[in-house]
Amino acid sequence: MVGLFKTRPSCFSYQCFGASPPFRRQDPRGSPSTFLEVLLIQSTKSPMEFADQLLTNADQYNGFNLIVADIATKSMVYISNRPKGEPIHIQQVSPGLHVLSNAKLDSPWPKALRLRKSVRQMLNKYGKNEVNVKEMIEKLMKDKVKADKSNLPGICALDMEFNLSSIFVEMDTPQGICGTRSTAALTIRASGEVSFCDKYLEKGAWFEKTINYHIQNETSDFSEVI
Repeated sequence: MVGLFKTRPSCFSYQCFGASPPFRRQDPRGSPSTFLEVLLIQSTKSPMEFADQLLTNADQYNGFNLIVADIATKSMVYISNRPKGEPIHIQQVSPGLHVLSNAKLDSPWPKALRLRKSVRQMLNKYGKNEVNVKEMIEKLMKDKVKADKSNLPGICALDMEFNLSSIFVEMDTPQGICGTRSTAALTIRASGEVSFCDKYLEKGAWFEKTINYHIQNETSDFSEVI
């Protein structure tokens, strides 16, 4: 998985591209019992308070990279318990362009560096105008160019790592084609308007779904808060 997100300090608009698998907590018997996403949705804590809550039991979860954001308070936190055996990593995310892979936030993996460069080029192309999200999904997130083998991080067998080194993964295996199954884009504007666009593979065909909604602050108009 590789994804990117961009925040603007002035209005805290937020754009996120990519997808993340569900994070399952394991009980002592080894079966999953809950999801971090559910814990987050049910929580009333700030992103940093939620991160601190995970400090005591992060090792009970499978490996995860998690971005937690509170748009109203302009706060975003990155949380990770990877690699296994190391203390949980908590980091306040600064405004700007960030790339998240299966490593850690802004790790210099070839696919992450390539995606960052491509996004900057597209942002420069649009200037102050709003970027076309669907164009970004089609042109950037479906990039199948593989990295040079000499630049790979060396975390698994060379042939496997090479096949996984592109932004969009598609490779043949004895069980069939394996690779990227979903690409999602989430945009949140200063006005509170939210758009979630998802392109996903189902039964051999690609489908697209877009959901639009508005975030309403409990105490005042969202645009006044930010």
